[in-house]
Amino acid sequence: MSGRVGDLSPRQAEALAQFRENLKDVLPSLPSQDDYFLLKWLRARCFDLPKSEAMLRKHVEVRKHMDADNIIAWEAPEVIKKYMSGGMCGYDREGCPIWYEIIGPLDAKGLLFSASKQDLLKNKFRDCEVLRQECEQQSQKLGKKIEMVMMVYDCEGLGLKHLWKPAVDTYGELLSMFEENYPESLKRLFIVKAPKIFPVAYNLVKHFLSEDTRKKVVVLGSNWKEILQKYIDPGQIPVEYGGTLTDPDGDPKCPSKINYGGDVPQHYYVRDQLAQQYEHTVVVSRGSSHQVEYEILFPGCVLRWQFRSEGADVGFGVYLKTKVGERQRAGDMTEVYPNQRYNAHMVPEDGSLTCSTPGIYVLRFDNTYSYLHAKKVVWASYGVATAYVTADAIDKGQKAATAHAQDPARATRVGVAVVDTFVWQSLASVAIPGFTINRLCAASLALLGTLTRWPLPVRRWTTTALGLGAIPLIITPIDRTVDFLMDSSLRKLYGAPGEPPAPH
Repeated sequence: MSGRVGDLSPRQAEALAQFRENLKDVLPSLPSQDDYFLLKWLRARCFDLPKSEAMLRKHVEVRKHMDADNIIAWEAPEVIKKYMSGGMCGYDREGCPIWYEIIGPLDAKGLLFSASKQDLLKNKFRDCEVLRQECEQQSQKLGKKIEMVMMVYDCEGLGLKHLWKPAVDTYGELLSMFEENYPESLKRLFIVKAPKIFPVAYNLVKHFLSEDTRKKVVVLGSNWKEILQKYIDPGQIPVEYGGTLTDPDGDPKCPSKINYGGDVPQHYYVRDQLAQQYEHTVVVSRGSSHQVEYEILFPGCVLRWQFRSEGADVGFGVYLKTKVGERQRAGDMTEVYPNQRYNAHMVPEDGSLTCSTPGIYVLRFDNTYSYLHAKKVVWASYGVATAYVTADAIDKGQKAATAHAQDPARATRVGVAVVDTFVWQSLASVAIPGFTINRLCAASLALLGTLTRWPLPVRRWTTTALGLGAIPLIITPIDRTVDFLMDSSLRKLYGAPGEPPAPH
């Protein structure tokens, strides 16, 4: 039995029912809940329930990390939009969407010097979501299930520049992402205009593909145009590829649908243009990692970081400690920002995480995969409680709008209330307390190191307790200080909070 809807053995049907039952907690977060969708994951793992469930649950986490529900509206960096080749154009004879990849003009090195690998991965994830949604629309339009896509890889111009190791590694990650998150979605992959170097390039990446996917890769010879027309109506193939389809302006390449890439101008290159001043430097030894701890006292705080490496890529992830006061291995902590390898030696990384719960968060620089080379990393990071500040400002604005519903100056009063609250909370609840507690803890840790022989974990616990204990003592003085500063400056421009500016 094929394992598809309408062609299930009793064992497969039972596995499907159990699979659906096991996944009740995540079904609402999936893009589809029908049998067609669930069977893809079962077929991808030969109906092995534990493996299929693990694969799908990992996909749920990836969708959350990629913000998949809103990814179609995501704006990729300009350099990716202009120079990342490929695009969807036409449908095969059965109604499946067709995606073209244009390899030759692709400037992999230029893209990797101009955009982060994570943005490139996110862009490809969005392409996959576009294709998935197109399949859904075709299903509704044609009245039959369309769940696979056809791909055409134009390899003319493939050369040594494409075999640059960082480019091969990144392309491998793109393939792995497709395999792991869109199983059983490839109908057929045609390779056209393959040069003599193609077997070398294919051998470098084929291990990223499943055995089933490899069987769908077909390398066409000189008669590739005729072969394509057996599977695709000529009216759905661009003139460039042997069909009759053109853009509205008659362009045979259909560039409105397919991006042909090109060399990335060096003014897009990022690394040498950034003047970021980093606070810390560390050398992460080969086969090891480096951890940086941040104590988050309130939910909603935003933890931000910027870093770059020298000479080679470096792994990075964020974890929440499960035991405070001792160093933990990555596997013993809760991963809250997926650990990935970053080409931070090409493009500096900049990211953030909204911390949903208080605790000790660990920024972990990972070099455990490198057995030969140490990595030098420079970074800066900080935490900001923006969620609380923004929420309170919005709340005060809504209350001002209700209280002055009939006031002609209502809009001004609302604006004043929002600005006054945002500035006050930013100073009184975030900036000043954060700096004060940080300095208090730093001074306490240094003092305890001088006056005692306590172990470092004990000293850290003590400084944390001192920091928490100081909060009730510093609140009132800080609030009064901020009021005095704002009364002496900003509030003179608009009067008391919620009042419109005085007439001149």
